[in-house]
Amino acid sequence: MNLQPRRRTLLLSTAAATGLMMFPFGRALAQAAKETPRLDVPYVPTPQEVVDKMLDLAKVGKNDTLFDLGCGDGRIVVTAAKERGARGTGIDIDPTRIAEAKENAKKAGVSDRAQFRVGDLFKTDFSSATVVTLYLLPTINAKLRPQLWKQLKVGTRVVSHAFDMGSEWPAEKTVEVDGRTIYYWTITEANKKEVA
Repeated sequence: MNLQPRRRTLLLSTAAATGLMMFPFGRALAQAAKETPRLDVPYVPTPQEVVDKMLDLAKVGKNDTLFDLGCGDGRIVVTAAKERGARGTGIDIDPTRIAEAKENAKKAGVSDRAQFRVGDLFKTDFSSATVVTLYLLPTINAKLRPQLWKQLKVGTRVVSHAFDMGSEWPAEKTVEVDGRTIYYWTITEANKKEVA
């Protein structure tokens, strides 16, 4: 007869202890959810073969300064620094992705040439870039286009994975890699006049 009350007490004690252990974790999850910004673009990593082709298309080399807008885990900037000797900066609105990108740069031994920061693309100065890479959405590309024209110097190369810039700025080149499209442009005097 004493087994039932004892068993119930043991179960209640276990449940209470489990609840107390989970509470800090639950609070941490709620805090992380509260701090995660609203993302305009879902995080989808660019396959490495596409990264390599994007850098080939833009002819990225040791004298280049690359900006990856919406950099995710930083693989484009890290590859440009490690394989091409370029300097790069990755911008992303998600602090989790930036932390991951910094860790990836550290593991690759390129933290001195690959920098990452949390930021809003539309409030970022990337005028020092000689190459800009993107994997955004068509609506974001279209919204970003005037900023690219305004900030970037004539001759700066722009490469986008999967999405173009609309009919207002047709790509100079398009390349297919494993069924994925890469678009390429260079900033021209005409682009500069368009936003002057």
